[in-house]
Amino acid sequence: MAFPHHPLPSEQELKRFYAGKNIGDVPKPAVVLDIAIIKKHCERMLQTVKALDVGFRAHVKTHKTPQIAQLQVGHGNEDANFVASTVLEIEWLAPLLKDLKRQGRRVNILYGIPLVPSQTTWLAKIARELGPRSVSVMIDHPDQIQYLKAFQLEAEFPAHVFIKVDCGYHRAGLPPAMLNKNGLLKKLAEAEKEGYVVILGVYSHNSLSYGGSTSDEAMEYLAAEIVSCREAIKHNSHLLSGKELVISVGATPQVVSSNNLLGSSSSPVTKKLKNLLHNPSESSIPVKIELHAGVYPVLDMQQFSTNARQFAGKLEEEVAISVLAEVCSLYNDGERSKPEALVAAGSLALGREPCKAYPGWGVVSDWRRKPGYSRLIVERISQEHAILAWEDGRNSEIPLDIGQSVRIYPNHACVTGAMYGWYLVVDSSEDRDASNIIDVWVRIGGW
Repeated sequence: MAFPHHPLPSEQELKRFYAGKNIGDVPKPAVVLDIAIIKKHCERMLQTVKALDVGFRAHVKTHKTPQIAQLQVGHGNEDANFVASTVLEIEWLAPLLKDLKRQGRRVNILYGIPLVPSQTTWLAKIARELGPRSVSVMIDHPDQIQYLKAFQLEAEFPAHVFIKVDCGYHRAGLPPAMLNKNGLLKKLAEAEKEGYVVILGVYSHNSLSYGGSTSDEAMEYLAAEIVSCREAIKHNSHLLSGKELVISVGATPQVVSSNNLLGSSSSPVTKKLKNLLHNPSESSIPVKIELHAGVYPVLDMQQFSTNARQFAGKLEEEVAISVLAEVCSLYNDGERSKPEALVAAGSLALGREPCKAYPGWGVVSDWRRKPGYSRLIVERISQEHAILAWEDGRNSEIPLDIGQSVRIYPNHACVTGAMYGWYLVVDSSEDRDASNIIDVWVRIGGW
């Protein structure tokens, strides 16, 4: 019996209602994805990791859809590795994973937080359906090892295990010098001998890179993360010897920045990063680098503002996600100290995540309006409504009409997506205005 979760609408019913409509004519707020931009980002990522000869693991927590997951791993014969933040995401993607296996691809999906007891049996049952070597888990405390035995008993084969390294972000994991906390590595080695663990390697996720603003900064974060994981292995080589290990590192800014290595730059950070990717081991243990990232297919204002990839396009060319909202009222006639507009989309439609690059909660696209000398931003936000104003505070009239639809680029795509049960899909490569709905993608929500 499948675990019960939030009821979802029929995808076919949604398509019958939305397909062929113009996004200006649908109920709002709504969230829109431009598949042309998503394809571009996914193809670039696959080309980059292939050229650099490194592994890749696609995070699905941003979009939570099988359609984008498929684009993230492409249609070749390479390994199809994923990471998810909830077991429900893994269950939702199981049909895709089975299909990839039928195509002859090696598939592995990582449950991306340290293993907890309430999820162990459920995860193991999914693993049993997917087959051996299909599921990985994350460990950073010796008390979690008992759940690995429960996993093996239910799945009838061992889980692959990453040891979580803390490279300075302090969300989860152990510092490199403390990887053997309370005998963790020794106990894992014993569990591997007993047959209920397969040690895969070390894993780090450094979201400190979200605070960067240049490509060099993003590359420095990636290099530092690899060095930290390498130190973790070197410091504990006597407990980890015997086979090749994976160093899995990433977050969208630093992984996107790896595309810069394919250019002609010979800057110090470029040389350093290239060398680390090609020569990651500093001990007798052979090491393979794996990059992981999740937001890159859609991006958002936070990610766009890191400028991680050199020569990136304009905002409208890079960010695939936008929120449709309607203008409720206008205040252009001196009612307030400066002109403002009220839209019917607040924190429950956009999220409430800041972005260091500007003082707002979203940026209004130029879609169907005359661009001004300044940007219109979501300056203030409440639960169901938001206030639009000029980013530079100018006293010019807001060039919108009551009832007009606007598209807003959110600060954090992961949080924004979680507000909705499905995405309206458009294609700017076929429709210059990117307004005609060609598909509807249902996403999984909850836990």
